Amino acid sequence: MSIFSRGIAVGAALLACGWATIATAQSGPEYFNGKTVNYIIATDPGGGYDTYGRLICEFMQKHLPGSTFVVRNMPGAGNLLGANYIAASNPDGLTIGSFNTGLVYSQLSGNEGVRFDLTKMSWIGKAASDPRVVVVAADANIKDFKELQNLDKKLKFSTSGTGSASEVNTTILVSALKLPIDVISGYSGNDDQLAIMRGEVQGVISSRSSFEPFVKEGHGKFLAQIGGSDTDVPQLATLVDNGEAQKAIALVESQSDISRLTVGPEGIPDDIVKTLRDAYSAATSDPDFIAKANKLGLPLDPAVGDEVANLVKKALAQSPEMVEFLKHALKKD
Repeated sequence: MSIFSRGIAVGAALLACGWATIATAQSGPEYFNGKTVNYIIATDPGGGYDTYGRLICEFMQKHLPGSTFVVRNMPGAGNLLGANYIAASNPDGLTIGSFNTGLVYSQLSGNEGVRFDLTKMSWIGKAASDPRVVVVAADANIKDFKELQNLDKKLKFSTSGTGSASEVNTTILVSALKLPIDVISGYSGNDDQLAIMRGEVQGVISSRSSFEPFVKEGHGKFLAQIGGSDTDVPQLATLVDNGEAQKAIALVESQSDISRLTVGPEGIPDDIVKTLRDAYSAATSDPDFIAKANKLGLPLDPAVGDEVANLVKKALAQSPEMVEFLKHALKKD
């Protein structure tokens, strides 16, 4: 090697050491001092994901002094637009966000629009465990789930965009339980509640937290619940005895454990991930955060870091038979 080449090599090594020293010096909360964190929400403004995301941002900013959190709504393609943006971002900890857990299904089914591997992303936390519920309009005159199953005419159930948890949950349950339901997609935010009140659709399968006020106000009725510890609504798993249906219900239930997530792209350095996780933990245990969540009617069951990553891996660890069922259920005519 020439003296010139050795000089370049030494210079490069020194430069690398210099950057490492700077990175080390900026590790911990001070790394975020004076920086802007873009928080991507892969849904329209309004609705549960947006509400949780904005609350998380408010309190993560509080617990990372000198930082500025900016919310950017990036809806489209059933949350894939926002999720792909997060996944493709620079892994510097300055772009994180939230998207619909229905993307677990998208990855399982091999959706060609998926540009990420959820098992490799930088998991920061999740704010809630939110069971799913089968809801019908109050004026539908359906007293229980068995009566819904035995209807001799089809009802219309609303869902969010293509690929959302709402659409996938509804589609696979309708398929597995052979329910007399037509799935109508394209209802974002609180549009599904307005559609039920207008009579455009007669029901929905959605998160309990989103529809609790709706039901309490007398606009709808819970027929069954999937997951959660509530005892006022029958668990759907106890109402069916078909093996395939039970597996589909278990798959949907796995999603309720990882609701309202916050995640960054793969490859964020360990020290920065730790700082984000610590701030998330501090945010979700902050008494003011809890008080605001309670005032907004948002259920909380936070978890941080590897616990969330492991829940995601568990949800993705489905048998080949279940994956084939999922692909078949989601296949477009």
